[in-house]
Parts: sequence; C-alpha cells; structure tokens
Amino acid sequence: MSLRHPFAIGGDVAGWVRRHDPNFMALRRATRTAIVMPALFAFCVEVADNSAMATYAAFGSIALLMLVDFSGSLRARLQAQAWLCVTGAVLIGLGTLTSQTLWLSVLAMGVVAVVVLFSGVLSSVIASAATSLLLVFILSTAEAGPVAIIPDRLAGWGLASLASLVAVGLFWPAHNRDPLRLAAATACRALARRLRADVAHWSGDDTLDPVAYEGAIETADQATDALHRGFLAAPWRPTGLSVTSRATVRLVDEILWLDTLVDQAARPTERSASHQYDCRIRSSSAAILDIGADELESPSISTSRLGEAREELAIALKDLTHNATSGAPLSLGGDALTPNGEVPSERGREEETIRYVNSLEPSFRAQEIGFVASLVGATIDLVSAAERRSWFDTMVGAVPGDPTGRLGAARESAAAHLNWRSVWLHNSLRGAAGLAIAVLIAEKTGVQHAFWVILGTLSVLRSSAVNTGANALRALLGTAIGFILGAVLLVGVGTNVTVLWFLLPVAILVAGFAPAAISFAAGQAGFTFTLVILWNILGPIGWRVGLYRIEDVAIGCAVSVGVGLFFWPRGAASALGATLREAYVTSAAFLSAAVIHGAGRFDRGSDPSTSPLTEGTNAAAASRRLDDAFRTYLGERGSKPIPLADAATLLRGVVSLRQTADAIVNLWEGDAGHDEAARTGEASQLSKEVRLIESWYDNFGAALTGAGELPVPVVESLALDPSLLDEVDNYLRVAGADAGATAVRLVWTKDYLGATRRLEETLVGPARAASPRALGSAVVPAAGEAGSFE
Repeated sequence: MSLRHPFAIGGDVAGWVRRHDPNFMALRRATRTAIVMPALFAFCVEVADNSAMATYAAFGSIALLMLVDFSGSLRARLQAQAWLCVTGAVLIGLGTLTSQTLWLSVLAMGVVAVVVLFSGVLSSVIASAATSLLLVFILSTAEAGPVAIIPDRLAGWGLASLASLVAVGLFWPAHNRDPLRLAAATACRALARRLRADVAHWSGDDTLDPVAYEGAIETADQATDALHRGFLAAPWRPTGLSVTSRATVRLVDEILWLDTLVDQAARPTERSASHQYDCRIRSSSAAILDIGADELESPSISTSRLGEAREELAIALKDLTHNATSGAPLSLGGDALTPNGEVPSERGREEETIRYVNSLEPSFRAQEIGFVASLVGATIDLVSAAERRSWFDTMVGAVPGDPTGRLGAARESAAAHLNWRSVWLHNSLRGAAGLAIAVLIAEKTGVQHAFWVILGTLSVLRSSAVNTGANALRALLGTAIGFILGAVLLVGVGTNVTVLWFLLPVAILVAGFAPAAISFAAGQAGFTFTLVILWNILGPIGWRVGLYRIEDVAIGCAVSVGVGLFFWPRGAASALGATLREAYVTSAAFLSAAVIHGAGRFDRGSDPSTSPLTEGTNAAAASRRLDDAFRTYLGERGSKPIPLADAATLLRGVVSLRQTADAIVNLWEGDAGHDEAARTGEASQLSKEVRLIESWYDNFGAALTGAGELPVPVVESLALDPSLLDEVDNYLRVAGADAGATAVRLVWTKDYLGATRRLEETLVGPARAASPRALGSAVVPAAGEAGSFE
C-alpha cells in the first residue's frame, strides 16, 4: 500500500475548505476566536482569578469575533467594531440591572430584542451585529447578579473588546472585494465595447473586422449572462443589505435592462435623420460604462470623470430630442399648406402623421439607451459615494445625496416595514416574543443555566415553524453528539486541566467553522464540546455539565417551536405571494400616475398638477418589503417550490414596471404642456391604455395569491391604435407646430407602454409555475386591506 505525500493530503484539505467556505469568512472568524478567546480566558482564570470576568471575556470573544464580521474598508470595520463594543457594554449594564426582578427581566428582554432586530432594517451594521448584541444581553439578564458585579462583567467584556479590535485589524484582515460588483464592472466594459462596435459598424468603418464585431456582441452577452448567474447565486441572507449592496443590486437590474435594450435596438440607417444623434448617444453611453467600471473596481477613489460623462450624455439626449422635434410635420399645424401649396386632405394628414410617428422609432431606442446608461452612471456614483460615507452615515443607513437628509432613508425604511405584510416585522416580533418567553420559562423551571435555555431559543428560532422545528431537531442532535464527545474526553483525561487547555483552541476552531462549512448540527456539537471544556476548566464538574446543556437546549427548542407555531407559522413563503401582489399593484399605480401626470395633462378629466411622487414612494416601499421577503424565503431551509429563475423573473417584472415609470417621469420633466385648447378630450388614448395596464397588473397580482385567474396577455397594445395617431394629429393642429417636443413625448410614452405590454407575455409562464400554493396557499388581502396574524 502506497502512502500519499503530505502535500497532496494538505492540498485535498485546502480544496475541501475552499469549496465549503469559498471566501474563508467562517475560517477567518473561527481562527481569530480560537487565538483570542483561550488567551483571555487563561488570563482571567489563572491571573485575575475572576470567574465572572472569565465568562464575559470568553462569551465576549464569541460575540465580537465569531458571530460578526463587518464588511467595508478596514477603517469602516474598525469603527463598526468599536460601536459594537460600546453598545455591548451598555447592554451588559442594562441586563444586569434587570436580572434580579423576573417581570423586569422578561419585559426588558422583549423590548431589547424587538428594538435590536427591527433596527437592522435601518442599517446593515446593526443587522450584522444583532445576534452579538442579543447574546450579551441574554447573558447579563439571564444570570442574576447584583449591581456590584457589573465592573467584573464589564472588565471581561472590555478585554474581549480590545482584543477584537486588534484581531480585526491585524489577524487575517478581510479584503474589501465584492464579486458581484466586479462582475458588474466586467459587464459594463463589455457593453461599452459593444456600443462602440455598433457605432463603427453602422457608420461603415472599414477598419472594423466583422469577426471582431461579432466577438464584441458575444463578449457582451457572455458578461451580462455571467453577471445574471452571479446575482442569482449570491449568498442571500435574511439580514439587512447595506446601501452599497442595495445599490449594487439595483445596478445589476439596470445593466441587464441596458443589455436588453441594446439587443433590441434597430440599426439606424445613414438615411435616418437621427443617425448621427443615435451614434453620439451610444458613444457617450460607452464612455459612462467604461468610467463606471473603473469606479466599481476602485469605489473609494473619488473622481469627477463620471459626472462629466453623464453631463455630456445629457447634452446628447437634449440634442436628440431637439432633432426629433424639428422633424414634426409642419403641414399639420393650423392652416399650413403642403409643399405644393394645397390644403392637406384628411388622408394626407393621417399618412404624414404615420410617417412621422414611425420615424421616431430609432430615436426612441437611442433615447431609451441613453436614459438607462445615465441611470447606470448615477447608481455607480451612489455605490462609490456610499463607500466613502462617514461612520455615522453608515450606521444610520444614510443615502448619499438624499434630499430628505441624513435620516431620510432610515425614516423611509422604518415606515416601509411598519406594515403587517413586512417579513422583517414578523421576524422581529417573533424573535422578541420567543426570547421573552424563554426568560420566563427558564426562571420558573429553575434550570441551572438559564442562559443556555434562552440561547437555545435564539439559535433555532427561524422565520417559519417548519424551519424552526427542523433546526430544533438538529440542535438536539448536535448537542447530544457534543455531550457524548465531551463525556468520552473527560473519561479519558479525567481532571487533567492541562490537556483541556490544549484542546480548547481546537474546540473553538471547530465550533466556529463547522456551522458554515459542515452543518448547523455540527456547529452545535462543537459548541457543546467547547462548553464542556470551559466549565471543567473553571471547576471539575465532569460530564454532567453536558446533561445540563441537553436539558436546557431542549427547553429552549420547545419554546422556539411553540412560538414558531403561533406567530406567522408559514414564514416568508406565505408572505412572498402577498408582497409580490402588493409590489405589482403599487408599481402599476406608479406607472399610471407617471403617464397621467405627463400625457394625461391633455385630458380634460385629468388634474395636470397631480404628482406621481406618492405612488412612487409607495411602490418603492412595497418593493423593499418584497426584496426582504424574497431574501428571507431563500434563506429558509428546504426545497423551494418555485424555481429560482421563475421567482427572479417575477421580481424582475416589478423592477421593470418601476423603471418604466421612472423613465416616463424623466421624459416629461420640463414639459409645461399647452393651454386648455390643447386638452383633447375626456381621456386620451395613452391615459386609457395605462389604466387598462394598471388593471391587468392588479388582476395579475391577485392571481399570484389565488384570488383570481391569471389574465391573458394583451399582444396588441391599444397604445398602437390609429386613434392615438389622430390624437397626435389633433394636438398638433390645435397647439401649432411649436408643440413638436410634446408630440415626441406622446409618441415615446406610447413606446414605453408598448414595452410594458410585451412584458406581460414573459410573466404569465413563471406565474403559472409559481402557483398560489407555492407562494402561500392562503388568499391574502389586497393592498389597502387590513392584514392579520396567521
């Protein structure tokens, strides 16, 4: 039998670790804790001879190093770490003060839990630290102690805090590299190359090799496909996304939208009046994408190049609109004559209008590409600015450039989730109720370690009863395995504390690495094994500590299962259908408001002063609730009844509606309209059409929750009806030839609505696959109706 070389074995181990922990995040946290915690514990036990200090130094190391790893630059991580240290110290004092009175301890646990858990929606820093903050408060309020013990507890926590700052800064510092952002940068460069190749190809550039042109198209398709796959494979976690991460998610949507538009854009011919403007817009868009890719790769470096490129594109878009306006058929205005000096006939007017409207198709495509490219540039600017925010702005989730001020985004986030459909609110209330009940039961049953009961509840409580029950079984299995391993160890080494000291770092390393790389049960086994070692170092109590651990974890699991059955037992799966419906309804209402605010100013029955701002805010809030529900749903264990690709398509439909509404609002900015004579009737064709679209998506949302049948897609949009051409004709007659810019906007709005109609066909298939049963079988109330506990 041949022996393998040690390097080969080491390579196999390294490969296994890389497959199960690709970014070494779990290994980094576990290694730091395995180095810091035994050293602090040894100092407190052997030098300070203070068991309270040792306990808080040990669990403080777990809370500060094993359970949290902030993202961002090194400076941002150290600032967040310092904030966690200070906040943890405050909670230790508060928890100790409430620990001697049961009702006060239960009440404080519930209040602190709901505040900590819900506050995560305001900031990714708070969301990432939620488990650590709850751990330290649980430890303080569950183990009753007099006020005099607070200094000892704070001393242990202080040691852990100082050590954690050193460890985060010096021990294996994490690289601030976001794979999704780098994939977005690659896609931007590929699309920029594609746009420049289009310009060269359409302009008849003899130096452009046809093979190179096809290669540019293929490279762009591959880069955007890779970006989409990376987005779907991203590690979705039921925690709050930072402003940077949310902006990156938005950027992915915009890049994919831009790629679709570039593929769909018709080639402008040399004879087209808009040819030179189309090419100029594509060149300016390519410049934005190239500069944006540079900023995505180095977001902390502030430059003015991207802003200058966006200004250049804005000028190009303005020139395109002016060119399209100058092409308006002057013979349609008032009493103007044809070039032959004749009064144009009705048929002649109609034919001229048709030619005019059709001639706007290439310019609309160019305008659409330019608008989305400008959006991409603005979002990249936001990503870069978010990376350079101050510590306070990062803490409160402030959005750079937000006109509502530093706390505006926090207020909007809180308002969006103070809603019975919010999965985040559900999870916060469920967690607070479970922990408060665990404190009460732990005290009433008189268990030896009440802390373990409450920690067991915190560890296994999930967003649905099924996942909570499954986690409870895994926790009990892992705890039993850890107890058996601990008992075998103690039978072998007895009270030899020296051996236990040597095994402690290894046990901590396994306990920190196993949950992410192996399984939750393996992590519970490692944690139980670690506790057996810790408690036997403090005092030779033998293997019985493992039995206490099993008993306490069992009680905590029972509390979690009971709470999970009572509070929203179906979890995010049932909420997904409701939030999808709400998002489609509010996004369609935003689209309708955007059209009526613009084109609807020519309806006698419309109020031109009505702003779509309110509908836009409602749609944004509903989309945020949908985003959090979807991430929580993906974070739940078990098979997913909805294929990921179909679910992503349904979410993409919501994004498309909102993006189209934003584009129409942007299109009509600066258009003041004309006098009352130009108002063409009780309801323009565009206003009629967008109300029909809104109704279609209302019915579509209802079908997602089982409250109706899936509507049939409308293949032919009413916005393409000849009556719209008559409307443009009539408008130009009444308002005169100077109304060409508004006529262009009417036609381009029609094109946007046509794209929205085409979207319907892509949504029906995924919606049929995502049956109401898969989205939560209960029929949920429509937007605006009262919600209730399940």
